[in-house]
Amino acid sequence: MRLLRLPSLARREWTVKVHDPDSGAKPYEAGVSDAGQMPGSQRSRRGKRKRKRGSANAQPPVTVAAPQAPAGSEHPQSNPPAGSGPKKKRRRRSRGANASARPADAGRQQASNSGQDGTRPGGQRQSKHGHDGGHRRLQARPLPQNTPPKEQPRQVAPPVAQQPVQRDQRPEQAQRHHRNFHPEQDGLYAALDLGTNNCRLLVAQPTRPGQFRVVDAFSRIVRLGEGLGASGMLSEGAMDRSVEALRICAAKLASKNIRRMRLIATEACRAAGNGEVFLERVTAETGLSLEIINRETEARLAVSGCASLIGREARSAVLFDIGGGSSEIAVLQIEGQRQPRLANHITHWTSLPVGVVTLSERHGGQHVTPEIFEDMVREVSGMLDAFEAPHASALNGADSGFHMIGTSGTVTTLAGVYLNLPRYDRRQVDGLWMSADEVTSMQDKLVSLDFEARAANPCIGPDRADLVLAGCAILEAIRRRFPTDRMRVADRGLREGLLTEMMADDGVWRRSRARPPYQRGN
Repeated sequence: MRLLRLPSLARREWTVKVHDPDSGAKPYEAGVSDAGQMPGSQRSRRGKRKRKRGSANAQPPVTVAAPQAPAGSEHPQSNPPAGSGPKKKRRRRSRGANASARPADAGRQQASNSGQDGTRPGGQRQSKHGHDGGHRRLQARPLPQNTPPKEQPRQVAPPVAQQPVQRDQRPEQAQRHHRNFHPEQDGLYAALDLGTNNCRLLVAQPTRPGQFRVVDAFSRIVRLGEGLGASGMLSEGAMDRSVEALRICAAKLASKNIRRMRLIATEACRAAGNGEVFLERVTAETGLSLEIINRETEARLAVSGCASLIGREARSAVLFDIGGGSSEIAVLQIEGQRQPRLANHITHWTSLPVGVVTLSERHGGQHVTPEIFEDMVREVSGMLDAFEAPHASALNGADSGFHMIGTSGTVTTLAGVYLNLPRYDRRQVDGLWMSADEVTSMQDKLVSLDFEARAANPCIGPDRADLVLAGCAILEAIRRRFPTDRMRVADRGLREGLLTEMMADDGVWRRSRARPPYQRGN
């Protein structure tokens, strides 16, 4: 096909800006649409601005009909391409030898061979300034016929894939709060609770104000208080099981940079005649030094560990911790501004010398009839009669938001059975609300089950099958003393309270300057 020189008006309209291949931009790929039109190879600046703003009024680029004249014909000057304007932006001049390899120059070279575009021999066009590479014209060239117009895609950076961030697996930078806490310098915090039934360890790192991230945890049922109610002494088998569990805890603590730790023992060592002797053995065999805390400290730590689950709107609440050898109950009444340490709002507290281990040993834990269950409830209710605390009618005011919150293996087991979990899941249990009718229904269900059925339940298991009903009896006695419409379940307790108290005392959450690097042994 013979290519002809376009008239001046057509030349001005078909001028396009050729991109430099070295600059990384891709030249326009022209094509013919179904209507036989070729889209404009360069949109106007105004069109770019409208498209960038996402304006609905932005007009599409002007298209011009591709010349399809036979050989020897010429475009008429009286019929310029549709949408032509008086002036278009002038193209950049060529940049050296690379311009000869561009798409527009290929068309010009064809035109120069025909001698119809006014170029010098050899295809070099001379500008009026006496050098090569002046303004270029888009020459007509054969185009594929049924090719849809290709629109240059807008270069947008691909979105960054966001991984789901779990509560205990945040990025390291998110774990550090505004005080710039550095675990490699400041160290971690550890809390150990050796109770009548369990041995628990928790290692954590402070994060945002009032919060921490669990680094390591350990829990094992040791039944340290086994036979304590009858003999008043810790048995050799119970002490051996406990020492073995404490060896594991000691190994975990030795492998980490622990800034501060607190290791406590509760009711079993408090009540046993050989409790102090047992702790000396623990120090000699494991290197851990445990302290026996009193009942008031135990109640305060339970409140500190569950403070985040007590709603900001609540003005009164009753928190209880059903342990293996004792049960702590604290009444909170928030008058005025709520203090950061919620334990400061405790107005009444008591510690009952009864827990799931001691109560089940007195009444039997494997075969519990409804009559035996009621006997256990009456025994605990008799102990609560001496508790001089306001009744629920005085606590449950119009806007008090009064509720109960329970932290123990009894209430978490009850919640797992209520949710019908195939396997116990702390994430679903911790913070769960249960109504009074739901708690009663779950208690009745467990009383109706025999020992084998309780042991087969995945949320109870054989280790707790003989203790869960004694815990439900203590819970029922507390509910009768403080009747309320709702109860919240807390899968947390003394360990969380110990960590919270230590971190608050060290001021890791204060808006202050970062402390000097911590050196182990100070």
